[in-house]
Amino acid sequence: MSKVARIPGYQSKNPKQNRGIIGDREIRFKCSLQNVILDVLRGRPGWTEVPGPNSQVPAAQQGTRPSNQQTSGLTQTGNQSRPSNTGSSQSSNIIVPSRFSDGDWDFYWCDREWLHQNYDTMFLHEHQKILHFRNHYELTRKNLMVKNLKRLRKQTEREQGKTEAQSFDFYPTTYELPSEYHIFVEEFKKNLGIIWIMKPAAKENINHYQTRQKDVPETYVGEYQPLSDQTRDVPETYVVQRYIENPLLIGGRKFDVRVYVLVCSYNPLKVWLYRGGFARFSNTRFSLDSIEDTYVHLTNVAVQKNAPDYDPEKGCKWSTQQLRKYLAAKHGVDKVQKMFKAIDNIIIKSLQSVQKIIINDKHCFEMYGYDVVNRNQCFSSLTASGKEDYDLKFGLISDLLNVLDLENRLTGKEKRIGGWDLLWDDGPIVADDNMDCTPANGSAVSTPNSYLGCFNDRKKQLREIYLTAQSVKKS
Repeated sequence: MSKVARIPGYQSKNPKQNRGIIGDREIRFKCSLQNVILDVLRGRPGWTEVPGPNSQVPAAQQGTRPSNQQTSGLTQTGNQSRPSNTGSSQSSNIIVPSRFSDGDWDFYWCDREWLHQNYDTMFLHEHQKILHFRNHYELTRKNLMVKNLKRLRKQTEREQGKTEAQSFDFYPTTYELPSEYHIFVEEFKKNLGIIWIMKPAAKENINHYQTRQKDVPETYVGEYQPLSDQTRDVPETYVVQRYIENPLLIGGRKFDVRVYVLVCSYNPLKVWLYRGGFARFSNTRFSLDSIEDTYVHLTNVAVQKNAPDYDPEKGCKWSTQQLRKYLAAKHGVDKVQKMFKAIDNIIIKSLQSVQKIIINDKHCFEMYGYDVVNRNQCFSSLTASGKEDYDLKFGLISDLLNVLDLENRLTGKEKRIGGWDLLWDDGPIVADDNMDCTPANGSAVSTPNSYLGCFNDRKKQLREIYLTAQSVKKS
C-alpha cells in the first residue's frame, strides 16, 4: 500500500482500528464520478481511495498478483479480481484476496443508479457515509416535488390559516400530465393568452414552451392509462407550469441563482446553506416576442455557450457575492435581504414538504442545487466550466467533507464550517453576529444564520474552528 500523508491527531499507522467512529486512521473512499469531486477526495490528506471503476490504484495494491508468465489473465470487475476466460490453467494466475472488500469503505459518493440497485440489500456500518437518501426523488422529480408542496400547503392552511399558507407562493401554477390533464384544460380555457411551459417530470434541461393560443394545447399527446393495464404503453409524465412573464432582469437579461444546500438529516431536519454560488444569465435580452428562442429564456451554460455572439472570456455567470453587491447598490440593502430571506423560505418549505416522506438514514446525506426560480434538483452537476467555477466547487465539496467530519475533529456544535452556514437544526438557527452582511441601519439585530452571497474567507475560518475544537476537546 502506498504511503498516505500522516495527519497528527487523527490518523494512525493501524488502519484496522476504530471501526466505529473514525478519528485515528486513514479514511477510505469510493467515488462513481470523474469531476471536481474526485479531485477533492484524492487530494484530501489522510484519505485513500478504495479500488473501484474510477480508481487509479495500481493492481498490486488492489490485492491481485498475476504470475510472471502471464500478466493479462486478470480482468477487473468492480472491486474484485477474477481470472479471465483464456483457457489457461488455474496455476497461471494467483488470486490474492484484496485488502478491501466491496463494503470496506467509509465514504462513498455514489451515483443514483448504484444506490437504487444496492441500497435495499446492503448493510452499512456505524461509521459509513453515502450520498443520497433512499427515495431522494420525492423532491427532485418535478411532479413529486409539486405534489408534496401542494399537500403541505393545504395542511398549513387548514392548521394555521391562509396567511401562513401564502409562504408557499414561490412556485407557479403547476399540473401533472396526464393525471391532471382535464383540470389543466379548464385552467387553460379560463386564462387564454398566457404562456405555459412544459417539462418531462424526470428529465433535466429540457423545456417545451407553449405559446399563447386560443385552443387547448396539443403538445402533449396521449391519454390517461391506468398502470394496471399492462398491455398499453404508459405515456411519459410531464409537468406544465405557468411561465413567469415578468422575471427580474439585469441589463435586460434573464438570470437565475444557483444555491447549494446540504441536508445531513431529515429527522430531525438539519440543513446547511453554502455562502458561495452563482447567477447564470441568458445571452440575449429578454422578450416575450421570441418565446421559442432558448438564448433568451434559458440560462443553462450548456445552452448559452452555443449562442452565435457568446463571449467565452466574459461568460454568462456572476458569483452570488457580485450579484448581492449589484442588487444592493441598485435596489437597496433591505430589499436584497428580503429577496435572500425568500430564498431561505423556499429551501426550508421544500424540504419540510418531504420531511415525513424521505426515508431518513443516519448514514446518508444529500446535496441539492437549487436554481431559483426555475427548478431544484438533487446533486447538481459539479463539472466545472472554468477556473472560477472549479475553485467554487472545489471549496464547496471540501467544506462538505468538513461538515460531515469523518475525521472527528470538530465538536458538533459549530454554526459555520468553511463556507457552509447551519440554516436549520430542528428549527431556525439564529446568527451569533451579522458582521459579514450588515443591515442597512447597521444595528445588531437577531437574524437567521444565512449568509448567501456574503464574504467567505473559508480557509481562515476553518483554521479558527479547528483550533477552537482542539482546545475544547483537550479541556
